[in-house]
Amino acid sequence: MKRDELLKKAAELGFRLFEPEARPDAARTLAEVARSGDARLMEGFPVMLAAAAEKGGFDPAAARGDLGRGERAAFDELVLLSAACYLSAGEKTGWARRLSEGFPRAALKDRLAKLESGGNLKVGGVSLRAEKLLSNLLVYRRGKRSSEKEALAEREELGLEYAMSQVFSPGQKALFLKKLRHEKLSKTEREYFSRVVKKKAQALANEELHRLARKLFE
Repeated sequence: MKRDELLKKAAELGFRLFEPEARPDAARTLAEVARSGDARLMEGFPVMLAAAAEKGGFDPAAARGDLGRGERAAFDELVLLSAACYLSAGEKTGWARRLSEGFPRAALKDRLAKLESGGNLKVGGVSLRAEKLLSNLLVYRRGKRSSEKEALAEREELGLEYAMSQVFSPGQKALFLKKLRHEKLSKTEREYFSRVVKKKAQALANEELHRLARKLFE
């Protein structure tokens, strides 16, 4: 796999150096990163491994099958370092726990101590920065949480828009929102709001009606 293609595949597993094109073969991409000798890519290995595991696309046996003996040692060390990174970051998901359980406790403890003490770690003859292994993962986790919050907010907003459209006409909805924002209403708007929109809003605010409506969907 050429380096440019590998960088693009790495981006698809969460380590964004380029825009993603298509869903990668996660096992092959991780194997190629381990054999690449590229420190920057290898420092993003914990991010890519996490992204693959979350999507159910990580098969260690498949990844190791593409590698020679020395390359497998580098791959195994990157996976072990990743497991230590997850422990340091407090990652408690099922896949992270299973990954950690696959290594001796002493080995995990040793890598965790090395990561948290800073400095460089040798993997397959390549010097990796402990702080970059950890910071790349923390940036990824923050970005993921932010994306999830944005998606949730968007779904909630769409749900509210749909619900309002079932109760108010476009003009009534605009007037309702204008009133909420404490914007000045014209005399005609005030009269219409009191005569029509306010009555609908009062009905929506009725707790008993709200309870009965929810009961219909239980």
